[in-house]
Amino acid sequence: MSSEGKDIGKIKAVIFDMDNTLFDFVEAKIKACKAVVEYLGLKDENELLRYFLRFRHGFESKKNIADYLKDKEIYSDELYEDCCRIYDEVKIDNVKVYKGIFDVLEGLKKAGFKLAVVTDAENGDAMHRLHKTGLVDYFDVIISADMTGKRKPDPDSIALALEKLDVKPEEAVIVGDSLRRDIEAGKKLGMLTVYAAYGDRNFFENRDGEADFTARRPEDILSFFVLLS
Repeated sequence: MSSEGKDIGKIKAVIFDMDNTLFDFVEAKIKACKAVVEYLGLKDENELLRYFLRFRHGFESKKNIADYLKDKEIYSDELYEDCCRIYDEVKIDNVKVYKGIFDVLEGLKKAGFKLAVVTDAENGDAMHRLHKTGLVDYFDVIISADMTGKRKPDPDSIALALEKLDVKPEEAVIVGDSLRRDIEAGKKLGMLTVYAAYGDRNFFENRDGEADFTARRPEDILSFFVLLS
């Protein structure tokens, strides 16, 4: 842990990334892609996932499904709609909260911290996942990418959350699974940072960054606040 030069006694709020910090979104997406491929009767169950990983349209965009169908020369509007429906249903059914997250949020709320989510997902997708997992009521503020038009590591969405929470950057901690997008963005604003290593599946990202604290399990997040006290 490294928090030199920061008045840790002033912490009033905790900002969480959503996907792969609060719940395992990558696994849900893998299962959703496999379900679409199975529905189509095709063999390579990981091929559709690789279309999302190109980042041509973005990791969330269903345009990747359209590209996949067109490349297979089987595209039709009806088939595309069916694939999108299957993809959405299987994905949301498989979003599972990490063990220990509810205890972490309960503990932070009881300790009097304000809580927020800042996600690169669109608002509709974010709210659907947070409602489905039962997490939505824990958060005082929820900021999605479409609210600022910017995605992390641009700090605009985090700055908006701080504004709505009515706290200064030095009064908040950010928790996220990406050293580049979450931790780097928090450091730009002068926040304390907690790296949710348990959820990091950012295989193609540079991992050279360093957070103030590393959580190997969700419950380690509370350990950080014990160290602050």
